[in-house]
Amino acid sequence: MRGYQAGVNGKSRDMCPNQNIDTRQFWMSGWREGRADSWAGMTGASGIHKNPTVLS
Repeated sequence: MRGYQAGVNGKSRDMCPNQNIDTRQFWMSGWREGRADSWAGMTGASGIHKNPTVLS
């Protein structure tokens, strides 16, 4: 979730706080998905359905 939030907000992947390889890989996966959503214009109200912090 935090990797996704960083990616969708345009943050650098170097901001990953994890050193453990498994945890880092999970964070980077979320970051990549967030960056793709950001590039696709899914930010703000148009991306609310993709936001993992919004519960249905």
